[in-house]
Amino acid sequence: MSSTVRATVVQASSIFYDTPATLDKAEKLLKEAAALGSQLVVFPEAFIGGYPRGYNFADQSPRGKESFRKYHASAINVPGPEVDRLATMAAKYKVYLVTGVVERDGYTLYCTVLFFDPEGNYLGKHRKLMPTYWERLFWGFGDCSTTPVYDTPYGKLGSVICWENRMPLFRTAMYGKGIEIYCAPTADSGDKWVSVMTHVAIEGGCYVLSPIQFCRRKDYPPPPEYLYSPSEEYVAPDSDSIVWAGGSVIISPHGDVLAGPNYEGEGLFTADLDVRGEIPKAKFRFDVVGHYSRADVLNLTVNNHPLVPVTFTASPSKIKEDEKMDECKDI
Repeated sequence: MSSTVRATVVQASSIFYDTPATLDKAEKLLKEAAALGSQLVVFPEAFIGGYPRGYNFADQSPRGKESFRKYHASAINVPGPEVDRLATMAAKYKVYLVTGVVERDGYTLYCTVLFFDPEGNYLGKHRKLMPTYWERLFWGFGDCSTTPVYDTPYGKLGSVICWENRMPLFRTAMYGKGIEIYCAPTADSGDKWVSVMTHVAIEGGCYVLSPIQFCRRKDYPPPPEYLYSPSEEYVAPDSDSIVWAGGSVIISPHGDVLAGPNYEGEGLFTADLDVRGEIPKAKFRFDVVGHYSRADVLNLTVNNHPLVPVTFTASPSKIKEDEKMDECKDI
């Protein structure tokens, strides 16, 4: 296993309602990260598809319904052509790529993270277990069948999205899988978020990488098509005003900030992670699912089976065969 990996978190905005343009932007940023020598690049939550801030999704008005239609059209199928393009990017720049997307599954959308290796293989996904607050208006709920941790030459790689990081049982489940490079893309921001990430790094004895979008009002469509606040119906917004200030950060397993936080603009924030060198030192003091656990009094059971609303007892082909047999009997 390699001793160190150079990792980059991307702080940038999606181009809302324009997934092809966002993919072009992602490739440009990935090229810049590769030029820095990065071997692992992590993009923010919902980077492909966009994070729907603002007022448009607040109700079932005609504007709200039309906004969701456009948002649904901007989401991606997994697998699908956009996934293929992301895989090609990972291979082209020879990086592990972790990125937030808005996944479309029928008419339900999910906040999802996708994983790719440097050979251009799509490894899998994590669907956000618990959309936060008003996110439940437009995103569905994931389950623990999509909570992977992948073995890489640099350490075990996984992701926990945004306020999932406030769910102690889910964090414990990921620690139980041995996560070492803990990707935490988020739509949160500020000093309190850095405190949360620092706690996770110390608690899990892992490197934490948290990329956050930096957004200006002009990154979203103008009013009246898109309202960031109700007042925009009456007062034109400042297109350069900051509506989300970023704060991307990389933190060591000892709780030291290695890169970021930055609240000034878009950018790439990079650090070298010494998984084999530093994680054992952190675990020597505190191993939350090892020597510092008490399984005799506290333990966690995780249901990692897919949770589906409809289950058929026979395959579709078998059902069709039975229907044909019924038709023959009628004759």
